[in-house]
Order: sequence, then C-alpha cells, then structure tokens
Amino acid sequence: RICAGLDERVAAFRNRTLGHTEFPYVYLDAIYVHVRDDALGQVVSRAVVVATGVTAQGQREVLGVDVDVGDSEAETFWTAFLRSLKARGLSGVRLVISDAHEGLKNAARKTLQGSSWQRCRVHFARNVLARVPKAHQDVVAAALRTVFVHPNRDEISAAWDRTTDMF
Repeated sequence: RICAGLDERVAAFRNRTLGHTEFPYVYLDAIYVHVRDDALGQVVSRAVVVATGVTAQGQREVLGVDVDVGDSEAETFWTAFLRSLKARGLSGVRLVISDAHEGLKNAARKTLQGSSWQRCRVHFARNVLARVPKAHQDVVAAALRTVFVHPNRDEISAAWDRTTDMF
C-alpha cells in the first residue's frame, strides 16, 4: 500500500512537463547502486542516471531519473533517455556536461542538436588522479583545483600551463 502511493508520486515526478523554463545547461551522470534482480536471483549493480538542468539564473532542477538495466554507457539508452526529456518539454540546451563516455556524447549530439559538450571537471580529475601514485594524489588534486578558480580563458590557460610544467 505504501509503495503503491510512492509509485504514483514517482511516476508523476518522472512524467511532469519541463516546458516551464529553458535549461541552457544540462548535467548527465550515473550513480551505481546494488539491487536485487528477481529474474536472476541475485544482487546486481544498476546505473541510476540523473539529468540535472540549470537555468540561466542558476537555479537547478532534477529533470529526469531512470534506471538502466543494461550498459549505462550505451548510446541507445542515453538517446532514449534524452528523447524522453525533450518529449516532456526540455528546451534551450546550449551545453551538456558529463563524463566522456562515447555513447553518452553521441546521444547528446544526436538529440540535443545545437548544443556543445563539455567533460565534467570531477570526472576529469578522477581520471587524472587514477594515474597518479596514491602518495602524490593530494598535491596533484590541489594543483588541479587551482586551475578552475580563474575567471577567464587566458588565466585558466596560464594556470593549466603552470600546473602541467610543475608535474
């Protein structure tokens, strides 16, 4: 009984219209959770994907949530997910921010024509730090963070050059 009531509220949230404002910035990401798959009779990892929109005024809103039962990097999944957001009224997207999975990038390119793509700084930093010995990760992470605090392209570029020269 409780779950039935929750299912209705979740469905209403997932199917609500998004046409009330434009979202020039859309963040796409997945979080992995362990769930029991009754068909398999075991606990498996599933991707819960989330699209977060940011308005021109800086207000954030969760646009959509879905559970991928296959490969969360697959272009077909992301294409269907993004088309469902557009069908609900998502518009005005100028920049998509995500990790660098090719399937996600291709889906964004196909469904959100006219928008640009940018790699998420958090994912970029994680990928860099994965190649750094554990003992040096704090120093490298601190140096990377300094690159992103500058207000314009020239200062960012100069900070990046200094950081790369340092390492």
